[in-house]
Amino acid sequence: MVSRAFFLLAMAAALAGSTAAADWPQWRGPNRDGISAEKGVAKPWPSDGPKLLWTIDKLETVGTGYGSPAVVGDKLYVLGADGAKKDAKESCTCLNVKDGTVVWQKPLETTPGSFSDGWGGGTRSTPTVDGDLLFALGSTGDLVCLATKDGEVKWRKNLVKDFGGKIPNWGYSESPLVDGENVVVTPGAKGGVVALNKKTGEKVWQTAGMTDGAGYSSLVPFEVGGVRQYAQQTMSHGIGVRASDGKLLWSVGEIKRATAVIPTPVVDGNVVFFTSGYGAGCEAFKLEPDGDGTKAEKIYSKNSVVQNHHGGVIRVGDKVYGHSDKTGWVCFDFKTGPDEPVWANKKFGKGSITYADGEFYCYAEGKGELVRIKATDKGWEETGKLTIPSTSPLRKPTSGKVWAHPVVANGKLFLRDFELLFCYDLANPGS
Repeated sequence: MVSRAFFLLAMAAALAGSTAAADWPQWRGPNRDGISAEKGVAKPWPSDGPKLLWTIDKLETVGTGYGSPAVVGDKLYVLGADGAKKDAKESCTCLNVKDGTVVWQKPLETTPGSFSDGWGGGTRSTPTVDGDLLFALGSTGDLVCLATKDGEVKWRKNLVKDFGGKIPNWGYSESPLVDGENVVVTPGAKGGVVALNKKTGEKVWQTAGMTDGAGYSSLVPFEVGGVRQYAQQTMSHGIGVRASDGKLLWSVGEIKRATAVIPTPVVDGNVVFFTSGYGAGCEAFKLEPDGDGTKAEKIYSKNSVVQNHHGGVIRVGDKVYGHSDKTGWVCFDFKTGPDEPVWANKKFGKGSITYADGEFYCYAEGKGELVRIKATDKGWEETGKLTIPSTSPLRKPTSGKVWAHPVVANGKLFLRDFELLFCYDLANPGS
């Protein structure tokens, strides 16, 4: 008979293993803030970077796209299309994390729609995994619910046809938010923001009186005075809608949003931060209950020091880190603003950013270079670097760049460039 002590030790080991998992189930990680739950990966790298475990370089495997993958357990889910034109057919692919082999692939049955393919056709968003369901949004507004086990279609809607939305100039890029029993997305225009029952696809509510065009940002959930709401960036404003009924609670817009509004809002308590490129800059507001609504009081606005185009920014402690078109890579105080950055670095190229285990992974859009730096307000301190083995032959240098954000999950680093996907070993980085 197995001893009680042995049994307890085995149970403890099993529980430790189950709680150590650091999945990346949606856009910008478990909390939509760019922060991985991963621990134990701040290990020294060889001079050429951590060990490359596998590569996908065939168009038909994951397809073209700018979205990042979602990783849950031993499965990776990613959206892609069968070519670089806007009429390319889109699909969702499930891969085995261990070796990159295809588990299943399901077409999204792309609805015809008009958007610019100046940056190349293909999907733009990251799928969202919630238990045994996955939610994918295609570039022409196809919102599809799939079974994670085999890709079976549970239901589908189209943000334009079903909810009065309008396709943004470069296609829908939002990653669906699952919150409780609902999945929430932003059709834009007369479609506003809409919540659907995640199991049936039936409409729960739709924001009234909002006509802003959909940007390329994704919703973030938070609470103010016990009221749950969602922050979002449209093409014109930063907004907050109530989670229970979709009521528009507040709208701000002092920075001049234009061309493409991409970065996801950053929320800390009752403070919300927005930034955008094309000269817009950044702004922050303190949110307080106000009767049946919420009032937004300006902390700072029209600040041009931080102009984040698309790579996102991350708050760690009381500091924010990311790239600015004006100042390069920058660190600044979240609540007082970036008038005087804590530090700035223009030596490394513009790109996206992810945080894990005390370090940032900065992924340059030009040649697929990645630098790992310490998450510190003391300055830019590199702890490792790599360059992906190749860049996409389908993505012309003048028609798009390396725009998918890094994903750190379960001891691995995943980097994408259009139809290419690379998996690196962070748990045992030595080559």
